[in-house]
Amino acid sequence: MSTPVPDVRMSPAAAVGLVASREISTRLAAKAFRVSTAVMLLLIVVGIVAIKLFSGGGGADATVGYTPATAAFAAPLKGSAQAVGESVDTTPFADEAAGRAKLADGSIDALLTGDGKSVHVQVKKDLDGKLANVLQLLSRQVALDQQITALGGNPAQFEAAVGAAKFVEDPPLEEPYSYDGQQLVLGIAAGVLIYLSLMLNGQGVAQGVVEEKTSRVVELLLSTIKPWQLMAGKVLGIGVVGLVQMIVIGAGGIIAGLATGVLTISVSAAIGTVVWLIVWYLLGFFMYSIVFAALGALVSRQEDVAGATSPALMFVIAGYVVGISVLPSDPGNTFVEVLSVIPVFSPTLMPMRLAMGGVPVWEAVLSVGLVVLLIPGLIWFAARIYRNAVMRSGAKVKLRDALRAA
Repeated sequence: MSTPVPDVRMSPAAAVGLVASREISTRLAAKAFRVSTAVMLLLIVVGIVAIKLFSGGGGADATVGYTPATAAFAAPLKGSAQAVGESVDTTPFADEAAGRAKLADGSIDALLTGDGKSVHVQVKKDLDGKLANVLQLLSRQVALDQQITALGGNPAQFEAAVGAAKFVEDPPLEEPYSYDGQQLVLGIAAGVLIYLSLMLNGQGVAQGVVEEKTSRVVELLLSTIKPWQLMAGKVLGIGVVGLVQMIVIGAGGIIAGLATGVLTISVSAAIGTVVWLIVWYLLGFFMYSIVFAALGALVSRQEDVAGATSPALMFVIAGYVVGISVLPSDPGNTFVEVLSVIPVFSPTLMPMRLAMGGVPVWEAVLSVGLVVLLIPGLIWFAARIYRNAVMRSGAKVKLRDALRAA
């Protein structure tokens, strides 16, 4: 495709728009863009369908058989399992021989054996650790009941009294927020999409700068427009393309989730997630891509792009890794809350937290405001580097040299 040459009489906005339109038309027409978008959307839809088809049916964690001699352990076994958050089904057998036959063919996970005076268990090969904890709790309960009986007490009355004892919880100082499992999944999905978009499209900006340097297209363009106009147009064009991809993938995933019943959250909550996803994509992309464009101008070979942009990418990766490793198990983590307000980490962490819910309005507003305030400074910083480095080919331009006035 031939490169349009802007009219020297064009206004800055028109020059930026022309460069942006060139990027948009070129990238939207590229087969790689269409294929990558289709593949990512397909993977999301297939994943949602797989969750629908293969999601667990809520069955018991283990099935334990018992004989007439150990029948008294059946009810306490279920109670012990419930006390530690497990679910155990029990199955009666006429004798130990019948139970061992079912144990051998995998129908049950364990068999209670013995005379019923103490807890004995048999398994086919290995005893599951969680089931072992339940059986240990059962053994202690049996021993306690035997001691109560030996002292002349009634174990049933004792257990009823203990079971009825409850503590009284005073009202909390702050109203807690209950995180829904689907909100957690949406939050992680939002973080992944933001991370991939920043990595792919941000790197695309740097690679585009290097491509134009090596093809000498940049010399033709800079003969008629200013460096900052070229940089802004490139960032704007690639940002629009990335936004189209984000909307297609995000909306497609939400629609597939709601249609299959995998997502049962309200439509308004789903739309809110998509809106915040778009907002943070735009903020994060423009913040980082401006820097990527400047760092890309420092080198003249595509193989050097990764090394030049790695300092900025570290912040993107760090925010993403912290989010997916901490938030699923601790959505209200204070450390993550603080990081999510810091501009360099906000684009990956804040959309995760917003999708999960429970973010105070002031935190959301503050995080957006700080990024918006930072962007003009980054534009000045990046434009200076870009202007002084984009016309220099050959060896990598040192950052301190690029920051010096031309």
